[in-house]
Amino acid sequence: MNNEIQFKVLRHQEAQKTYGLPRSTYYERIATGLIPTPISLGERAVGQLEHETQAVLAAMISGQSKEQIQALVSSLIEERKSAMRAQ
Repeated sequence: MNNEIQFKVLRHQEAQKTYGLPRSTYYERIATGLIPTPISLGERAVGQLEHETQAVLAAMISGQSKEQIQALVSSLIEERKSAMRAQ
């Protein structure tokens, strides 16, 4: 059985389109903790983890409050850090 975690990365523009937000709003929501911070893919490239994007979209669709979404985003970032420490 393969216990490796496999991640799919959405590049910035793809993630922005997935959220359906203009660029300025996308970055504002990252700054306010309503969208997870991007991960570095190299010197000049960043992306979003698809499963995190999907979790945030599901929370938005279900009508969760800003505070609930911020808590979700915080937990997603912590899970990301924990997964990387475990490897």
